[in-house]
Amino acid sequence: MNYFKKIMRFAWPYIKYAWLNVLFNILYAIFNVLSVLAFIPVLGILFGREDKITVKPVYSGFAGLYDYVQNSLNYSVSDMMESGGVEKALLFICLISFAMFFFKNLFRYLALYVLTFLRTGVVKDLRDALYRKIVSLPISYFSEKKKGDTMARLSNDVQEIEVSFLNTLEAIVREPLTIIFTLISMFAISAKLTLFAFILLPVSGILISSVSKRLQAKSLLAQQETGNFLSVIEETLTGLKVIKSFTAEKKMEDKFERSTSRLKQLMNSVLNRKNLASPMSEFLGSATIIAILYYGGRIVLLGEDEMKPQEFLGYIGLFYLILNPAKAISKAVFSVQKGNASAERIMTVLETENNIIDLPDASEKINFDHHIELKNISFKYKDEYVLKNFSLSIPKGTSVALVGQSGSGKSTLANLIPRFYDVNEGEILIDGINIRNIKIKSLRELMGLVTQESILFNDSVKNNIKLGIDAATDEAVLNAARIANADEFIKDLPNGYDDNIGDSGNMLSGGQRQRLSIARAVLKNPPIMILDEATSALDTESEQLVQLALEKMMENRTSVVIAHRLSTIQKADMIVVMQKGEIVEQGKHTDLLKKKGAYFKLVNMQSLG
Repeated sequence: MNYFKKIMRFAWPYIKYAWLNVLFNILYAIFNVLSVLAFIPVLGILFGREDKITVKPVYSGFAGLYDYVQNSLNYSVSDMMESGGVEKALLFICLISFAMFFFKNLFRYLALYVLTFLRTGVVKDLRDALYRKIVSLPISYFSEKKKGDTMARLSNDVQEIEVSFLNTLEAIVREPLTIIFTLISMFAISAKLTLFAFILLPVSGILISSVSKRLQAKSLLAQQETGNFLSVIEETLTGLKVIKSFTAEKKMEDKFERSTSRLKQLMNSVLNRKNLASPMSEFLGSATIIAILYYGGRIVLLGEDEMKPQEFLGYIGLFYLILNPAKAISKAVFSVQKGNASAERIMTVLETENNIIDLPDASEKINFDHHIELKNISFKYKDEYVLKNFSLSIPKGTSVALVGQSGSGKSTLANLIPRFYDVNEGEILIDGINIRNIKIKSLRELMGLVTQESILFNDSVKNNIKLGIDAATDEAVLNAARIANADEFIKDLPNGYDDNIGDSGNMLSGGQRQRLSIARAVLKNPPIMILDEATSALDTESEQLVQLALEKMMENRTSVVIAHRLSTIQKADMIVVMQKGEIVEQGKHTDLLKKKGAYFKLVNMQSLG
């Protein structure tokens, strides 16, 4: 229930709807009980057992409330029987019963009506909070997480919260109120019989709770498996071309079917336990009714109590009023147990500690005037260090190229400078200020990033270029596209800059997607540019167009260029050759060739010597 309480914190902004729901449910519970009590005089009239009361009753306090209400009703019935006969009295009682049922259902609807605003509000806020948290978490959090599992938490788990928690909130509020008012009425009719019923009810509660305890564990496993099969779907859609080219459809189908089979078995167990709640509670309730019929019948027949036959029948009707709320509460308990698993998965994300955050005294530095300095930095993703005691100074306005074999730590540096990760040792300084002491938003506003994989969104060309720069004018977008050599193909699109480029930009070629990424970086116009193998995935013609665009973009800008193709970095002010996280050589292209060291070997391997 701890997770249930945490989720309910999201209901606080909608507390007024909760209080209105409670108010309407109180009125519903009152009229629900009165609708049964109103029939007792009818039964008395039908059986000819109704006592005639000729003196108007006087209210004597809360303890005698039941007798006062019952005697007042009997007084009105007696008066009508005297003046208009039994038929008029019967009509009066039926009209009162009709009014009771009308108001009972009116307040039931109003309670559900106001609860709708609470439900939809909490679900929206929960999804928003989850999305905000996911966006704010560091990239390292997702390196070991399945995308499908994250998607499942945003969709399936939040949906389960709505069904399990917010739907049952109505039962948790309404049904106990109905039971309380009903029990008060039952005590008023016969305290002896009600105490007997109280002895029987806990037995059924213990039996129901024994089944619900095992439900939560199975539910958690089922939600985890839902995340697994969503991950398989996400992997399939992302790598469909590779799956088809390697004729691996059957392998992926088997993987998916194994996941859905596990989910089926878990859901069978979860749903069968959940389905057991209603029949079990109904059977136990019926057994209790039979016991009460026997015990209460003896009381009436033997005259051990002042209870009249019509009151006994009304008492049975009241007890039936308890059965449905009791069943609803048992279902709610099962639902909460099931939803608790989803709540745990959601709260695990929301309570994840983010280690890439602004320090309390972080500055709002928005200028870059002198240099970037990496001072004795060491970094590891897991156990082994990717960078070891690495130092490098990058003066403003220079272009520095990082080259080396795969795994030498080049891309890691591109992740450390914008603080996607934090260094384990050493420090990264901009104009002498540790980047940890600069607000993350301000730090990243200084930088533009173009990666090997062009990350585009299912939106128009214009909106992809304007990402994060909504105030940019159409003229600025056009200029950025021209610098990136993208304007020429954008003009040929059916709707030009308003053309939708499809999911991940799949309507465009690789070179076109990359030039859009460059246009986006150009429009941002940052003083520092990080290019992480921006041309490695392109053909020769596209590479030349993109390289030309990059050279235009890098003019008068501080650039950190990571490249496999050494032809793209010959004009760099400084080339840094890396091996296993350390610098083995650095200098200009021609100087490094003369040394005939590590760089010379890399150039020869690419047949550029």
